[in-house]
Amino acid sequence: MATYKCEKCGMSVNASCGECNEPLVNGMLDLDDGSQVQVSTCQVSSCSNENGKIKSPLCCGNDMSCTI
Repeated sequence: MATYKCEKCGMSVNASCGECNEPLVNGMLDLDDGSQVQVSTCQVSSCSNENGKIKSPLCCGNDMSCTI
């Protein structure tokens, strides 16, 4: 399961799909300006959320990093 953790305060969250309850898979999204954004996606082909992406959660005003 993708576990996001705040480097400042140590809070962590697990990410799973709200439709099929499977763990989300960590990945990177390449932006047009050459930068990257960390995202999580559902990889279950039969799930209605298969093509969706969420950005990493925020904590203490910063993106939480994925530990898996």
